Amino acid sequence: MNSVLKRCIPLVFIAFASVSAFSQNSKPDALKLYNEGNYKESIKVCEDEINANPSNMDSYSVLCWALVANRQYNEAEQRAIEARKINSYDVRLIEVLGEAKYYLGKNNEALNMFQRYIANVPENGSRVGRVYFYMGEIYIRQARYEHADIAFTTAVRTEPLRDYWWARLGYSREMTGNWKSALSAYNQALSLNPTQYDATRGKARCQSKIQ
Repeated sequence: MNSVLKRCIPLVFIAFASVSAFSQNSKPDALKLYNEGNYKESIKVCEDEINANPSNMDSYSVLCWALVANRQYNEAEQRAIEARKINSYDVRLIEVLGEAKYYLGKNNEALNMFQRYIANVPENGSRVGRVYFYMGEIYIRQARYEHADIAFTTAVRTEPLRDYWWARLGYSREMTGNWKSALSAYNQALSLNPTQYDATRGKARCQSKIQ
């Protein structure tokens, strides 16, 4: 009887350890949920993680990304500001705060955040391309088309397969009267996506100016 009991005890511990490991592995992954487009669930998981660990900057970053993706821009702005009181140097929060401010129409504040991000990350930073795209859009809002040209040019150099970005580059060049250069950008957009509506219309406008 004792020998049977001795053999069973290790099995019990192994089973318990397996259940414990399964519980840890089955814990919801906020970043995975975000990447899958399940923004509301990602937000919930992040909130739970922050409640358990209020200084978890990873959770704050994913939370703010998910809030922006879910179009909760005011809340994203507030939570990013809250997180930056804990760590003002986290480039993820600098960038996403810029995004929130961009969507709220706070153009100069957004530019400030984006410029800080660019100054503190390498050229191959994960969000460098999208930051230059947002900067280009802000410059278009402000009718600073040459600045927009520079920003969009950098954006498409970083991520050259974005047809809409090429179309916006074409538009910024068109607004400066640089028809041939604009046409080149529109053609690139159409080579990536032949149904790109803005590029199709922009190309026609530029061709009419050149002829």
